[in-house]
Amino acid sequence: MYRIREVDAGDDEYADTLGELHQLTFRDGTRPPDFEQGHWWIAFHRAEPVAFAGVVPSTHVADAGYLCRVGVLMQHCGHGLQMRLTRALELRARRVGWTAIVSDTTDNRISANNFIRLGYRLFEPPSPWAWPHSLYWRRKL
Repeated sequence: MYRIREVDAGDDEYADTLGELHQLTFRDGTRPPDFEQGHWWIAFHRAEPVAFAGVVPSTHVADAGYLCRVGVLMQHCGHGLQMRLTRALELRARRVGWTAIVSDTTDNRISANNFIRLGYRLFEPPSPWAWPHSLYWRRKL
């Protein structure tokens, strides 16, 4: 049984948990985001934090949120947590008044396939913000 909860990343305990989850899921040295910006969720298995996601205002697409991170601990992959976390942040984005969610993937087929399952479509932003071989995703809300 998994439970997803929006958290206040301004709370030191949640900020530490998000930082730990980021370190455990992004072992390639990817720099952690500023957890004090935007909206953040943690997925719990019983009382243990096992996944997280965050959305911030997009600086590249007007009236959109940028899904900046989703991370799931390896032993909890395959339970739909990335998709459930994304749905939760889409609900928040609608309440904030954003008209779309955008994101990017680089060399990550699992995340790309999850975006497709969730109704995201590839698009070419006027000002690409990631790596030259990144894919850009958008879902209108």
